[in-house]
Amino acid sequence: MKKVKLAYGKTGMEVNVPDSAVVIEPRHLQGLADEKGAVLAAMRNPIGTQPLREMVKASDTIAIVISDLTRPTPNHKIVPWILEELNHVPKDNFVIINGLGSHRANTREELILMLGQQVVDSIKIENHDAFDDNKLVHVGRNTYGSEVYFNKTYVNSTFKIVTGFIEPHFFAGFSGGPKGIQPGVTGIKTILEFHNAQMIGHPNSTWGVIEGNILQDSATQNCLMAKPDFMLNVTLNGEKEITNVFAGDVIKAHRIGCEFVKESAMYAVDQPFDIVITTNSGYPLDQNLYQTVKGMSAAAQIVRQGGAIISASECSDGVPNHGNYAKILQMRNTPQELLDMINDPSFSMFDQWQVQVQAIVQLKADCYLYSTLDNATVEKAQFIPISDVEKTLTELIKKYGPNPRVAVLPFGPLTIPYIQ
Repeated sequence: MKKVKLAYGKTGMEVNVPDSAVVIEPRHLQGLADEKGAVLAAMRNPIGTQPLREMVKASDTIAIVISDLTRPTPNHKIVPWILEELNHVPKDNFVIINGLGSHRANTREELILMLGQQVVDSIKIENHDAFDDNKLVHVGRNTYGSEVYFNKTYVNSTFKIVTGFIEPHFFAGFSGGPKGIQPGVTGIKTILEFHNAQMIGHPNSTWGVIEGNILQDSATQNCLMAKPDFMLNVTLNGEKEITNVFAGDVIKAHRIGCEFVKESAMYAVDQPFDIVITTNSGYPLDQNLYQTVKGMSAAAQIVRQGGAIISASECSDGVPNHGNYAKILQMRNTPQELLDMINDPSFSMFDQWQVQVQAIVQLKADCYLYSTLDNATVEKAQFIPISDVEKTLTELIKKYGPNPRVAVLPFGPLTIPYIQ
């Protein structure tokens, strides 16, 4: 047996796995020796735009869109460095928009955690509200027939900056870039259309695919209707250190960033596995069951039909108790019934996309969950609760014996395996 450390909560957890188990981790990239220097250099030598400082007038009103607490973007570093680079602009001219999509608003304490006390005390911050029509403005219609509504403060700002981080994404191909805007600061109607059953169910709406991915195309079209003037995205390693910086044009710089991530985060295997152990990259990504689906989806790329996925995800924030995810899971008794309901064109409810992806995974493999949630909650979500990862693994090895193929994704969706 060999020991593997899984990213779980804030501390991680160690498990023993067979010596033959294939451990699939991101190719380790060193954190940058001088993160600030690299970010400043990227803002001064951007891809496809003028240097940031030269583009911004002292009279501009500047919106900086950030990702919320469920993402590990190092806003506490990036945002102060942007403000420093734009120190010719009065502080009152800035607004930081927390790009929540349809997630809950972050509290003052959480914003301090995300941005640091000094930024929270000195800069206007707005939690985006996708549900309040008075705070939205219509900006156009995309080729998929979706009416696009954006945050009014964002649209009315004379200079728009979007931040974020790039990693493989389970239906948009990659995070970052246009996704900071769509769904970050869009209205709930637009978010629902962006995540509808046809978009999510398209074969190219998957990890690591940009070309032909209709979800990434929709995000791009929508984003360009009120285009950010400047993008600042980073890539991170397992320790959440910055490994590279991509700044400038929201499309050009993002695409170059995606190529970089593909090299380090996508991992080819030659055949499927009977059992895959996964995580959701630890805190803050494994805060709830809703987010945990991403790690399971990563495992589903390489598990065989009828195999098993064991997920270790702390879920310190519960299912969560906001949004419709838990509610939708109660509407039908099996993954297949849930999928049929969601695929019915008359059905539309925000958060259905996560249930759709989950059901697709559950139809492929048995899904076991190790978490802090009570058994009844886990069973209601149609997962199999477990109290010991190693014990479950031992039982499954007996079930699939004599020499089942086992894979481990210690960092969950930070590495996306695929069958070559």
